[in-house]
Amino acid sequence: MAKVAKKTKKNKSGRSWIKARLAQPLRWLRRWILRGVFAFALGAVLLVTLFSVVNPPTTHTIWSEKRRLGDVDQEWVPLEDMAPVLARSVVAAEDARFCQHWGIDVRAIRAALAEGGQRRGSTLSQQVVKNVFLWQGRSWGRKALETLLTPVVEAIWSKRRILEVYLNVAEMDEGIFGAEAAARHYFGVGPDELNARQAALIAAVLPNPKQRSAARPSQNLKRRAAKIRDGAATIRADGRAGCFEH
Repeated sequence: MAKVAKKTKKNKSGRSWIKARLAQPLRWLRRWILRGVFAFALGAVLLVTLFSVVNPPTTHTIWSEKRRLGDVDQEWVPLEDMAPVLARSVVAAEDARFCQHWGIDVRAIRAALAEGGQRRGSTLSQQVVKNVFLWQGRSWGRKALETLLTPVVEAIWSKRRILEVYLNVAEMDEGIFGAEAAARHYFGVGPDELNARQAALIAAVLPNPKQRSAARPSQNLKRRAAKIRDGAATIRADGRAGCFEH
């Protein structure tokens, strides 16, 4: 019995020694993981804050398309230099509850799930986060980062700034980014000269600008544009454009 007790005591002592040896590197790893998470969070907040007043110089999509095509067309213009009907049309097309949510539209997500994923649940805020800070494509990692960053953007940026950035970085045809390039490319006018029909057609090409054309719209695109035009008038009348219009 004494030998068994002595052997058990040695086994416990051996396990304790192993645990002690493993504890130090685990503590070190945990400490560096926490530091990494903190550094990422701080960097994200600083970058979001910077871009609340400084226009993003480029995005991953613009950069990658420029490499692929050789050049892209984009010129930044402030929201006040765009026709107000364009902003209303894009909101009507992409996120009619833009002024009513905090970046994540739970109602839209439920509707998308109910329709089996045939309908998008992403808000304009989420699309801005994806376009400016992340990359295109479907992956759980990107979606998780998008979900984490969107409330940060909503907390720091105004709704007007979110829409302004979206209208300057969104792809609206192959190699055509932003309202200024799209207005001139499709209709030969400045973004401040767009009428309701033209604005609705530009909004209608989203979110598949490479498969759709506002200059040569199909019958389906014309029907979609007509609905967007009506939706833009509706959100103006019922006050849902109030958060981005002066």
